[in-house]
Amino acid sequence: MSEEMVISLAEKGIMVTFMVCGPLLLIALVVGMIVSIFQAATQIQEQTLAFVPKIVAVLLGLVLLGPWMLSHMLTYTKEILSNLTQYIG
Repeated sequence: MSEEMVISLAEKGIMVTFMVCGPLLLIALVVGMIVSIFQAATQIQEQTLAFVPKIVAVLLGLVLLGPWMLSHMLTYTKEILSNLTQYIG
């Protein structure tokens, strides 16, 4: 297995990781910013107010985006397993 193949495989793995985790992190970021602006405007400093909406939003995002994320992970896994003989030999 050449160095280029290893780098390409690692690059694809990192891109799949970013594509799978990115939307959920973006949802958490947007909800966190909205809650922080609300807390700053109302001067409510309750910790659960910042924590609970992010959990709910990420869970909803996971439910909505779960099939898409799973298809990307399965495609990458199938590609790795189908080319396994090239990686070993």
